Order: sequence, then C-alpha cells, then structure tokens
Amino acid sequence: MSTKFQVQQMNSIGKRLEQYTAKRPQEILLVTVEIANEQDNIAIFKGFSSSLMRPTAFDPDVPVLPDGANILSIDRVATPYNPEAPRYIQQGLSWQDMQALLSEVGV
Repeated sequence: MSTKFQVQQMNSIGKRLEQYTAKRPQEILLVTVEIANEQDNIAIFKGFSSSLMRPTAFDPDVPVLPDGANILSIDRVATPYNPEAPRYIQQGLSWQDMQALLSEVGV
C-alpha cells in the first residue's frame, strides 16, 4: 500500500467519522487507535475530533487520525457525555461494523 493511499484513506476515515457525528449529534464516538505504536483515545462529537491523551492541533485541517493510525475499536456513547458514567449505545465496534452505520447516514 502506498503512503499516499494511506494518507488519503485515514483522512477519509476521520472525515467520515466526523460527518457521522454531525448527522447524529446525540452521539459521541470514542475511538481507540494505535498511532506510531502508541495507543490514543479520540473523541468525535458534532463533526470535530479531539485526542483525549495528547495535544490536539487548533487547525481543524490537521487530522487527529493521522496516516498510519490503526483503529482498534469504536464506542458509541449517548450525549451528554459524562466520562465518569458514560451511557454506551454500543461498545467495541470494529471499523467494519462502523462502516455499516456510516452507510446508514450516507457518509
């Protein structure tokens, strides 16, 4: 797989997840990823992504899901989000599982 394809693919995945949450504002996606052999947790809500473990760029054009990131799991959580008592809709979704939900909302 070429590096250019990986960059386009990961940017596309991140943008698709953001578009999903823009269309379903009552949900937050908590995405567990591996970036450069380090685990990160990313929250995606109302079309925006933010790392829960490392600094997030102020520029929304800088992808929070960088090229080479590996999605480990995705949790769907109901809003409002309380990190001490999250209300899970679904937990442990794979990227393949999530693609079906993305198709449902047309992203």
